[in-house]
Amino acid sequence: MLKDELLAILCCPQTHQPVSVASSDLVRRLNEKIEAGALKNQSGEKVSLPVDGALVREDQRFAYIVRQGIPIMLIDQAIPLD
Repeated sequence: MLKDELLAILCCPQTHQPVSVASSDLVRRLNEKIEAGALKNQSGEKVSLPVDGALVREDQRFAYIVRQGIPIMLIDQAIPLD
């Protein structure tokens, strides 16, 4: 996954809250929703590719996906969490 040094400097680009590595259970649930065609990002676009991991904002309201070890820290790409 991500190195601790990188994780320590990452934060939500919108609120500047710290982020933490998502649990494997959350990643599994996100991928199930993606497979069912039921997951949309903050901009309303359907997420169609499975994720390798995610970083969850401190308030637990949004997750930023990680693909091939690279966190995608774009506000519009954030995944709203239920």
